[in-house]
Amino acid sequence: MFKNLRELIATMPDEKQCKRYLAEQRWPDGKVICPYCGCDRIYKIEERDRYKCASKQCHKKFSVTVGTIFEASKIPLTKWFMAVYLCIAHKKGISSYQLGKDIGASQKTAWFMLHRIRELMRVKTETKLENIVEVDEVYIGGKVGNMSKTKRTMLRESGMTLKTKTIVMGMVERTGNLKLIAIGKDNGTNVLQPLVRNNVSKDATVITDGLQSYIGLDKDFASHQSVNHDANQYVRDSVIHTNTIEGAFSQFKRSIYGCYHQISTKHLSRYCDETMFRYNLRKMTDADRFNLSLANVDGRLDYKTLVYKTKGNGYDQVTFEPTVDHRKYIKREIVQLKDGVIIAQYKNIGEAVRTTGLKQPSIWRVLKGKKNTTGGFGWKYL
Repeated sequence: MFKNLRELIATMPDEKQCKRYLAEQRWPDGKVICPYCGCDRIYKIEERDRYKCASKQCHKKFSVTVGTIFEASKIPLTKWFMAVYLCIAHKKGISSYQLGKDIGASQKTAWFMLHRIRELMRVKTETKLENIVEVDEVYIGGKVGNMSKTKRTMLRESGMTLKTKTIVMGMVERTGNLKLIAIGKDNGTNVLQPLVRNNVSKDATVITDGLQSYIGLDKDFASHQSVNHDANQYVRDSVIHTNTIEGAFSQFKRSIYGCYHQISTKHLSRYCDETMFRYNLRKMTDADRFNLSLANVDGRLDYKTLVYKTKGNGYDQVTFEPTVDHRKYIKREIVQLKDGVIIAQYKNIGEAVRTTGLKQPSIWRVLKGKKNTTGGFGWKYL
């Protein structure tokens, strides 16, 4: 058994060894399961560790990577194993730039690999928290004052300057597991309380802060206690506090601030999964955590699904829209000026490009204030 990354590389130096090790972790009892039909009547073919289903209805050939996060990847398993180990061993995660440098891949490739690894970190079996459960929320997102001039202008014009942050709800069992759920912008009673009921056992004691949205939870659980942070009350009777969930939030936020620096609302749930995975398996060794990860690699995540699906990621408990819809700025009406006088009006930039023959980026730069004119004309939004 390896104890560090160097020993991992020495133990599995080539593709053949990696495939055999993956097969041992994916099918620990030695009974291969067909990823297409679920049949367990499988026989081995060829010399490349391939299999064939014996079912008359299926009869398909497959390898150990089919139906996993490694499927259809041109990256060798030797690099994949290094990436998985680095991602689960680093307490605050690893950026795509750093991972690309470490394993010899481009930043784009490393970014996709990290999201595939977060797919295996996703909790696939729901369990309810018990005993004493602390519940709180954290707000994730940058400050408007720190954003670029273009983004600040967009937020002001759309009236979104007060809605730049996304709420993540956290629930943690004392000395137990953590749950993080991205819930969007609303923290009302109709959003928070159903999530608590769905994820916490009725026999548990729920501890929250003084948020009004939690009033009434005592009817659904054995007990509901709260601490009033507005009155500088943080611990009551040495037991009633939310310090445990605050500590989990601290780890979550530091992985963003110190490692990733910026994450999108669209993929926020995946970063929640990553933090939950490390927190819930914090008592495991890196090697045991690595083996458990390989045992949970089922489920392929393709690039198109990851990038183009805008409402959540297919498994969010609550879906939400991006903070700002940049597409509507492309459809805004604009005017064409000559010597400060409006000479034409267009429904959008596309119509102006088709009519004048000018290039869209040039008109866009004038609209953003980076240039004064293009083609001898000025341009402004209505």
